[in-house]
Amino acid sequence: MKNNPLLCDAESGICELPSAPGESAGATVEPGIKPVKIIYFTDPICSTCWGIEPQLRKLKLEYGPLVELEYRMGGLLPDWSYNSGGISKPTDVAPHWDEVSRYYEMPIVGDVWLEDPLHSSYPPSVAFKAAQMQDEGKALAFLRRIREMVFLEKKNITRWEHLADAASHAGLDVGQFEKDYQTDAVKLFQGDLQLAAQWAVRGFPTLLVFNREGQHEKIYGFKPYEIFEAAIAKMHPGAPKGWYSKNWQDLFAQYPTLTTKEFAGLSGQSFANSEQHLGSLHKQGLLHAYTTVNGTLWKNIAF
Repeated sequence: MKNNPLLCDAESGICELPSAPGESAGATVEPGIKPVKIIYFTDPICSTCWGIEPQLRKLKLEYGPLVELEYRMGGLLPDWSYNSGGISKPTDVAPHWDEVSRYYEMPIVGDVWLEDPLHSSYPPSVAFKAAQMQDEGKALAFLRRIREMVFLEKKNITRWEHLADAASHAGLDVGQFEKDYQTDAVKLFQGDLQLAAQWAVRGFPTLLVFNREGQHEKIYGFKPYEIFEAAIAKMHPGAPKGWYSKNWQDLFAQYPTLTTKEFAGLSGQSFANSEQHLGSLHKQGLLHAYTTVNGTLWKNIAF
């Protein structure tokens, strides 16, 4: 039976494509500037990819000087021509997203699939490539924003008005973004799909961790932070772990929005203590809070 791409298995932590390509020898990967290069195949509406944001954000703080992280779009939902795994239409996704939210302790609200369902994940994927054409850092801010929109705010991120709003929020030139979205970004997205096929990527998240000799480790699906560290250590033995400030002001300066789970992972506190701490800061007027039925997104007051 074909797998439905939106039926992400919470326990294995995989959002799997409906058809699995055969094994592939992969493509040639140019060494990065840094000792370790990670190619991250993801998708804007991949709920498990949202689930590993705490791990990725910590990795960037601890291993940023050693690791080059390259984002590629994988094309999770081309259209709704699937009928498997109990999901055959958008409304079936809503309760599944609520379940995944509880499992990963990351806020996800499934109501977008009831109120304004997405027909595909391709438009926001192409939009990310358009953002990348301008600036990598702003592109990552754009990706974060559209994920907040779809997972928490129930916004259909295939709609141009939401993509344009996220582009503006990320500091992109919206006019250039629209032009690229309609032209060259489409080709870049197709290139990402071809690369995913060459590496036999059949689910998300998939991270290929390379050293300068081209050897690699594969991280497939949701994995704890220790697995990420082990892959980096294997590709770069003796890799030093960098220090970063765990002070809440400094964390929110690095990441203007944080979920409770993300803050807990970065600060080293428990989830319960983090929730209490962040709630206290909110009551003092030091943080904004965007609260949903499945959790809260905390925002830097100056953001």
